[in-house]
Amino acid sequence: MLHPYGRFCNANKFAGEEDLFEALEHVKQNYSIDEQRIAVRGFSMGGAACWHFAAHHAGLWRAAAPGAGFSETPDYLNLTGKLSSIPQYEQVLWHWYNATDYALNLFQCPTVAYSGGADKQIQAARMMEKAMGKVGLDLVHIIGPDTGHRYHPDSKDEIIRRVDSILESQKPPVPKSIKFATWTLHYHQMNWLEIHGLDRHWYHSEIEAELESRIGVSILSKNVNRIKLVFQSGEAPFITDHEPHIKVDRQLLIGPKVTSDRSWIVFLEKADDGLWSLVSGFHSSKLRKIPGLQGPIDDAFTGPFLFVEPTGKAMHHEVHQWVVSELADATTQWRQQFRGEAPIKTDREISDSDIADHHLVLWGDPESNLILSQIIDDLPIKWTGGMLEISGQSFDVQRHVPMLVFPNPLNPEKYIVLNTGFTFSEFGHLSNATQTPKLPDFGVVRIHVPRERRYPDGVVHAGFFNEFWQLEENGKTQLLFSPRRGQLQE
Repeated sequence: MLHPYGRFCNANKFAGEEDLFEALEHVKQNYSIDEQRIAVRGFSMGGAACWHFAAHHAGLWRAAAPGAGFSETPDYLNLTGKLSSIPQYEQVLWHWYNATDYALNLFQCPTVAYSGGADKQIQAARMMEKAMGKVGLDLVHIIGPDTGHRYHPDSKDEIIRRVDSILESQKPPVPKSIKFATWTLHYHQMNWLEIHGLDRHWYHSEIEAELESRIGVSILSKNVNRIKLVFQSGEAPFITDHEPHIKVDRQLLIGPKVTSDRSWIVFLEKADDGLWSLVSGFHSSKLRKIPGLQGPIDDAFTGPFLFVEPTGKAMHHEVHQWVVSELADATTQWRQQFRGEAPIKTDREISDSDIADHHLVLWGDPESNLILSQIIDDLPIKWTGGMLEISGQSFDVQRHVPMLVFPNPLNPEKYIVLNTGFTFSEFGHLSNATQTPKLPDFGVVRIHVPRERRYPDGVVHAGFFNEFWQLEENGKTQLLFSPRRGQLQE
C-alpha cells in the first residue's frame, strides 16, 4: 500500500500529480507488483485525488474507490450562479481538472464510490453520477446511513468486498475497446491509444476505438488530428501475415504488418481536408502543441523548472521593484503550497544543461534579463522602451508586464515562462477546489494592482495560442479574452 503525500494540501494536483507517478515507479522498482491489479483509493482530500486519477488516468487502474472529496470546481464552490464575474478563460481551464469532464474514461476503470448520507460532500459523487449517466455509465454509489464525513463501518466492509472481488481478476493488458475523452494533450494516452494532436485545445475531444477480431481496428474521433496506436512486444492481436485494416472516421486504411515480436506501432494524421493517412512519424516544420508542450502557464510547473533572476536593471524602476517583489513571493508560495524549495539561478549562471533539463521562468524584461534579451525576437511579443505589443494590442511598459508560456527558442522541447510562478498562489490555500489556473497561455497585467486582486482585476488582456503557438490564423486572432466582460472573442 502506497500513501503518496501529493504535496499535502494540493490533493495530488500539478506537481503533486507528478509525485504520485514518481512514487509509484519507485515502488515498482523495489517490489514485485502486478501492474494489472493496481487499485486507487482515497477519502476527503484523498477522495478528490482519487476521482482525478480514476477519471484522467483510467487505463492504469484495475479499480477505483473514491470517497467524499470533490470532483469538479464550479458546483462544489457554488460558482454556477456567479459565472458572469469569472473570466471566461478561467472557466475554460476548469476542464483541466474537472473529473466530470472525463467521466467517459471510467468505461475503462471499475469504480465504487462512497459518501456519508449526512455529508455535504456527497455532492462530489452526485456530480459524477450525473456526468457518468450522460455517457451511459451507472455509478455504484455506496452511502453510509446517517453518516457524516467519515466511513460507515458496514459501508467500508462493502467497499472492501467489492474492490477485492474486482482485484481477483486481472485487467486485460490489451483491452478490446477504448473510450477516451480529453480536453488537453496533457492527458493524451489511454492503454494502446495515444492522441498527439488536437484540432483545438480546451474543446471536448473524444475517441472510441475497438479491435475487430484479428483483422484490424476501428476508430471514431472528435477534435483529434494525430493518433498513435502502440502495441508493445507480444501485444498485437492481429494475424501476423495479414495487413490489418484501420477504419478511422469511416475511412479505410491498410496498416503495416505486425512485426515478428508481435509489436505494432502506427501513426495516423488528419489533413486539413479531414482525410486521414498513415505516416512514418509525427513531424512538423513549425512549432505546434504536442503532449507535454501545450500550455497553459501552470503546466510549466508540473515538470523541472528553474527561476531565472535578472542581474541587470529593468527599463523602468517601478517594474524592477515589482519583479523583485514578485520573485520573492513566488519562491515563498512554492514553499508554502508545494512544500519544496523553488530552484533559482541568476541569468549569468544559466548553463547549457539548465536549458536542456528545465523549463526556464524568466523574470524581468529584455534589458534586465540576459536570457530574455537573447530570445525576445523569437517570442510573440514586442517589448520596446515605451510599449509592449501582443496580439495587435499595445500597453505602457511602465504599468504593465507580460506573463506567458511558450516553447523555449533555445530548446523547443521545454517552456519559457515570463514573470510568474503558479498562477493560483493567492487562492490555492483556501481550498483544493480553488487550485485552478488563473491565466491561460498569456496575459498582460497591471503592476499596480495588489496580488490579492490581480486575478481578474489586474488582467487587461489574455488568451490562448492556437495549435501552432501562433496568435493569428487566417487573419483571425485565436481565443482572446476580455477579462472584464468575461466574453470569448473568436
